[in-house]
Amino acid sequence: MVNQSSPVGFLLLGFSEYPRLERILFVVVLTSYLLTLVGNTLIILLSVLDPRLHSPMHFFLSNFSFLDLCFTTSCVPQMLVNLWGPKKTISFLGCSVQLFIFLFLGTTECILLTMMAFDHYVAVCQPLHYATIIHPRLCWQLAAVAWVIGLVESVVQIPPTLRLPFCPHWQVDDFVCEVPALIRLSCGDTSYNEIQMTVASVFILVVPLSLILVSYGAIARAVLRINSAIAWRKAFGTCSSHLIVVTLVYSSVIAVYLQPKSPHAQKRGKFFGLFYAVGTPSLNPLIYTLRNKEVKRAFRRFLGKDGDSRES
Repeated sequence: MVNQSSPVGFLLLGFSEYPRLERILFVVVLTSYLLTLVGNTLIILLSVLDPRLHSPMHFFLSNFSFLDLCFTTSCVPQMLVNLWGPKKTISFLGCSVQLFIFLFLGTTECILLTMMAFDHYVAVCQPLHYATIIHPRLCWQLAAVAWVIGLVESVVQIPPTLRLPFCPHWQVDDFVCEVPALIRLSCGDTSYNEIQMTVASVFILVVPLSLILVSYGAIARAVLRINSAIAWRKAFGTCSSHLIVVTLVYSSVIAVYLQPKSPHAQKRGKFFGLFYAVGTPSLNPLIYTLRNKEVKRAFRRFLGKDGDSRES
């Protein structure tokens, strides 16, 4: 049986097979969302208000924080409603909007991480020319490219997904409207959609990740040629936070979008998807603030304390 018209709404199954787990997840998701709001808003405020953070690295970091705020807000409120009560429905329009924002911002995030890797590469490998290469105009251009690529990817991939003939039960085996989940819901031929998703995954996941690895390969070679422990620590301090975030984001996204077709893989991918949507946006501010002395000093100045005191 195939539904040839647009459904009134979908049923987001989420973690309904684990009713006890849902209440625990409600507390975890709510706590993570509050941390995301506070942490990322603080980073944006510090980057805007503190002149000492008006640098390319913090420009990209504030973009990343703004993206995380929008990303989690697009799905977490609906997720909290579904986790708390028996009502787990979402309208077709709501699902479409959520799908658009989720794919748009997820794609932009991957491209932004690549731009940040390029910034670190120039900072470590071309320190004398850093200010000339990474100038403010280039930063705005790179950020614009990331956001435009995310928008184009969402505009291209979503219409074919929403035009699929969905099965009449309209049960989405996920906690959020995502392309893989809606493809699985279809009772028609999804060959074109699966090919499209695979091609998009290569350009949005594999290519950016490859560029990031190439950048860090060049950084590693440059650092190994330097016979200075101070330079090593400085390079590690510059790149470590970004490397941790890249690892968290890409491991989660790959587990969701490049998983094999099996019930076990789908269940595992659901938990990875939850971590990607809720966990990483709440951890990113902590990772960057705990490992970035400039951000910590700016926070102390924001609180009216001596931000230039010696770090412990």
